[in-house]
Amino acid sequence: REERPPWEKIERRNWLACRGCNAGSLCIAVIMGMRAKQRCVYTGILCSENIVFSNTLYSWDEAIKVWVDEANSPGFDYGKGPRNPGIVGHYTQIIWYSTYQVGCTINYCPEEAYKYMYLCAYCPVGNWNNRLTKPYDEGPSCQDCPNDCDDKLCTNPCPYLDKYANCWLMKIILGCGTTFFGQYTMTHCPATCQCTNK
Repeated sequence: REERPPWEKIERRNWLACRGCNAGSLCIAVIMGMRAKQRCVYTGILCSENIVFSNTLYSWDEAIKVWVDEANSPGFDYGKGPRNPGIVGHYTQIIWYSTYQVGCTINYCPEEAYKYMYLCAYCPVGNWNNRLTKPYDEGPSCQDCPNDCDDKLCTNPCPYLDKYANCWLMKIILGCGTTFFGQYTMTHCPATCQCTNK
């Protein structure tokens, strides 16, 4: 929590049992490069993952710090993105505004040079291209959820995920309802249609 910028508006994280995201064959799948083809889905929600490998045993604070440190090197500026060439996607996934479930595991892969693999799954998935430079909304904490706030974090997450980046426009033009076009919008933009105060 102390790494979080004070103005960010994100959902409170709830820990989940990440069954299906960290099966026993995960070490082999990741090392073989096959993990990218698999999808972690938890209770019907698509999730994303952060993974770090180590040849020594880390504490969870140390493992997560590897991802959080991307905010400083290469560096991340809100509204602009990375300051320098490099990866910041692990950091932005941690602070992603709509993620409200997190599950972490450590896997021991004795046959590999990096024997320890730390994995955290974040649900729903973050790091959408249309928001990469703004992984959260600026403004006072709980501004969007004044009646559903705990310790400066919103507690009323939206369990739906839009399929299109322009759902806000589809809702204005086509509506969300019982008409043919309204049903189309409801099907492809469930978060925009069903999560108004979330």
